Amino acid sequence: MQKQVIHTNKAPQPIGCYSQAIQVGNLVFLSGQIPLDPQMGNVVQSDFAAQVHQVFKNMRAVAEAASGSLNSIAKLTIFLTDLSVFNIVNEIMAEYFEKPYPARSTIAVAALPKNVPIEIEALMVL
Repeated sequence: MQKQVIHTNKAPQPIGCYSQAIQVGNLVFLSGQIPLDPQMGNVVQSDFAAQVHQVFKNMRAVAEAASGSLNSIAKLTIFLTDLSVFNIVNEIMAEYFEKPYPARSTIAVAALPKNVPIEIEALMVL
């Protein structure tokens, strides 16, 4: 199995020992994205909706670095510290994806890196 590292400066740099994404064959495993500004490296401090937009922008940058797009994503896993904001995520997600939408799971968690309210990881098929 040959693993290819996917990396772009248009998304936040990893804050640990992981890659932005790994490609194996036609599958690309995108690491979780949180609402980090890729240029400044800090958490976007505006409202929750702006943070969700930043997560999808970061994810789009990594997908494009792998020669894909958000519409190449087959599966999303969304982690939220507060499930009451699920509808906001759903509405914003519809702005970034076209039908057929990817499969998706949403999981409530106690905490996320840098105390952000959302993280999303994905599996993309090229």
